[in-house]
Amino acid sequence: MDKGYLKSITENNIATITFFHPQSNSLPGTLLYQLSDEITKAGNDNNVKVIVLKSDREGAFCAGASFDELIAIKDIETGKKFFSGFAMVINAIRKAPKFVIARIQGKAVGGGVGIASAADYTLAVNTASVKLSELAIGIGPFVVGPAVERKIGTSAFTALSINATEWQTAQWAQNKGLYANIYSSVNELDVAIDTLAAKLSKSNPEAMALLKRVFWKGTENWDTLLVERAEMSGKLVLSDFTINAINKFKAKA
Repeated sequence: MDKGYLKSITENNIATITFFHPQSNSLPGTLLYQLSDEITKAGNDNNVKVIVLKSDREGAFCAGASFDELIAIKDIETGKKFFSGFAMVINAIRKAPKFVIARIQGKAVGGGVGIASAADYTLAVNTASVKLSELAIGIGPFVVGPAVERKIGTSAFTALSINATEWQTAQWAQNKGLYANIYSSVNELDVAIDTLAAKLSKSNPEAMALLKRVFWKGTENWDTLLVERAEMSGKLVLSDFTINAINKFKAKA
């Protein structure tokens, strides 16, 4: 339980992939790589027509990178490998020939915003605020940046990146295009997701795959780009500034 878990269930041509970590659904490297593999597997499964991506329990959707794992990084290669986990998840979503629906039942930070942005269709509760907090700990949203900027535009991405300590509301996220819709309760959110997923499960899979290719046109270089961005974060996480900032955050937690 301390390391979290990942589970995947396919019913009625809908693959539901759920991740959980006791630290506000943060994502250590093991979970990131498992999540990437499971999305790829569902994308290649002929029995799957649509993928629903969610986190478990009440509270945060995803707190982003695991602070415990960040503080344990002692060399550039380890840092690059860790941040490449987020790159792999985003690229798995991008390359899966199925629509990925994200269920955002709570706040999203850093990598959580990246996952919400990479999904093809994202629905959330009206309390699901967002924050790109990377600059506050001495790094930057380098890996998730392309996905976030693609979804909400350069101006909103810039504002979210620079104002790294402030939450933006779910309404803001909807206005910027991150959330397709927001709901007043988790029950309403789940009904909306179930309804949409059921409709898509009966749609033409070839048409959906071709549409997804159209939606993601211009991102063909992301396999290389996101790994390059991971190396940037991998270097910065070794700095004294970042180490001290992370320790201060952990002390407040």
